[in-house]
Amino acid sequence: MKIRSTSHALPRDDGRPSSDAVSVTTWNSGFIAALADGAGTAVAAREAAEHAVSMIATHYRSHPLGWTTGKALRETVRLINRTLWNESNARFGRPEMVCTLVVALYDEGLLTYLGVGDSRLYLLRGGEFQLLTQDDIDPENPLRLTKALGAAETLVATTAKISLEQGDVLFLCSDGIHHHLSDEELRESLLAETSARHIAKRARNASPDETRDDCAAIRIEVESLGWTERREDHQLPIPEKLASGQKHDGWSLLRSFGANDRCWLAEREGCRQVMKFAPLEAIDQPAITQAFLKETWNAIRFSNDPPFVKAWENPTRSSLYYIMEFVDAPGLAMLLKQRRLQVDEAVQLGNFLVEAGMRLLRHDLVHGDIKPENILIGSSYDSVFFKLIDLGSSCEVFSHHSRAGTASYLAPERFKNAPISERTEIFAIGVTLYEALTGSLPFGQIERFQTPVFRDPKTPSALNPLVPPWLEAIILRACSIQPEGRYSHFSELLFDLTNPMKVRPWHADQAPLIQRNPVLFWKCIAVFFAILSLILLIRLATLH
Repeated sequence: MKIRSTSHALPRDDGRPSSDAVSVTTWNSGFIAALADGAGTAVAAREAAEHAVSMIATHYRSHPLGWTTGKALRETVRLINRTLWNESNARFGRPEMVCTLVVALYDEGLLTYLGVGDSRLYLLRGGEFQLLTQDDIDPENPLRLTKALGAAETLVATTAKISLEQGDVLFLCSDGIHHHLSDEELRESLLAETSARHIAKRARNASPDETRDDCAAIRIEVESLGWTERREDHQLPIPEKLASGQKHDGWSLLRSFGANDRCWLAEREGCRQVMKFAPLEAIDQPAITQAFLKETWNAIRFSNDPPFVKAWENPTRSSLYYIMEFVDAPGLAMLLKQRRLQVDEAVQLGNFLVEAGMRLLRHDLVHGDIKPENILIGSSYDSVFFKLIDLGSSCEVFSHHSRAGTASYLAPERFKNAPISERTEIFAIGVTLYEALTGSLPFGQIERFQTPVFRDPKTPSALNPLVPPWLEAIILRACSIQPEGRYSHFSELLFDLTNPMKVRPWHADQAPLIQRNPVLFWKCIAVFFAILSLILLIRLATLH
C-alpha cells in the first residue's frame, strides 16, 4: 500500500519541549500511527508520551501469530500501561508517568483503532468528516480524564475495526487541537491538504493564553491499498478431491476447465459461476496459500476493468476458493485449433492485450503469462471481444528473475535470469499475435526446463499471405530476439497498431543491407561507383 503522512508535536510555548509525542511506522502492507499526550507539564509526562509511542510499533510487530490484530493491539497497550505504572511507582511512589493515547493500525486488510483518554482519531472520506474514537472524560468535569495510560495498574482498552478506501484521510490529534479548532475547521484544513505542522500551529494561534496547550497531530492520506494477508483465510480448509456433482456452499460442480481440476463451472438454481479453488500444494506449503490469496485479491480489484472477468469472494465460504463470472466464450487456444484469426481480429486482439497490460502496469503489475490459453474470445453482434484471465502469475514489474510463465512465450532474456518487465510482456504479446495469425509459434514449442537457442522466425506473411507488411513489422518487432530491438513500452506498440501508415519496416539483424536499409544500400553503391569512376579517370589521365 502507499500512504502520505505528516506528523508534528508542537510545544505550548517556543523554546521548551512538547509533552506530546507522535510516531508513524510503515511496512509493505500496513502502518501503525500513534499519538500520546503527556498528562501535565512535568518531565515524567513527556517521558510517558515518548515511551508509549516508541513501544507501540515494536511490541505490536512481535506479537504471536495466533492473535488477531485487535488482540495484539490491546495486549500491547496493556503491557505499556503496566510498564508506565511500575516505572512511575518505582521512581516517584505515585502515578506521574501518565498520558493519553490514540492508535490507528492498518494490517490484514482492515483499520484497527484504539483511544485512551481524550486524544482523537478522525476519518475524512468523500468530504464527510467523522470522529471514530470516544473521549474518556468525566461528563460533569470535562477537564478530568476517566481513563489514561499509566494512571492505574490495570487498563481495559477496547478496539474497533473499519475498512479503508483509497483516498481516505486519517487525522490523529491531541486535545490541544480539537479544543480550539472546530470539526468544520479541521475538515476544511484536511480537504485543503494542510500538513499536520500547520494545523498544530493554527490551533495554538487560535487558543487563548489560559487554555493554550501542546498541540500534536498526524495526517495520513491513503493513496492506494495493497494486498494484506488475513489470518482467517489461512484457516479455511482446502478440498483435496473435486468431482462433478459435489456441492460447495450450495453450488454444484459441473465440469472442470481443461487439465486444471482446481477451476470448475458451478451451478445453483440455474445460475452459473466459475469457482477456483486453492492448489493442493497449498495444504502443506504456506507460500502457495499466500500466492493464491494474492491472486484472489488481484482478481477482485481488477473486476471493474473491461479486459478482465469479474471476480469476488463468498463472505461465508467454507473452503479456500474465489468466484469469477462465467463468460460463455471459448478460449483463444481452442479457436485456433479450428481457424486462424483474421487480420482485423488480430489487430483488435493486439489493442486489447496492450490495454490490459497498461492497466496492470498502472498498479506496478504485469500479467506474467500472456498466451492464447489465458484469453477468452467471444462474439457480440458483428464484432468479437476478448477477456484476459488467470492472474495467478501476475507480479510486480521487475520482481521475478525466474522462468515463471509458459516457456514458449518467454522472452529470450528470461532464460538468462533477466527480470520480468514491460518488454518481456510485449514479447509474449508478439508471440501470441504471431500464433493467432499463422497457427504456429515463431520459435517453436519450448519445454519448461529447456534452454533454447533463438533464431529469427519465418515472416508471418510466409505462413499467411493475408498478413499486411505493416502488421508483420509490428509482430516481428514485438518478438525481437534482442530486447533493444523490441518496443520499450506498451504505448509505442499501441501507437503502431493504431497508425499503420507510420509503422517502420522491420528487418532481422542477419538480413542483407538491401533489405534492412535499401536507401543506405544504394547510397553505398553510388559512392562505390563514383570512387571507381574517379580511379579509372585518374588512370586514363596518367596513361596520356
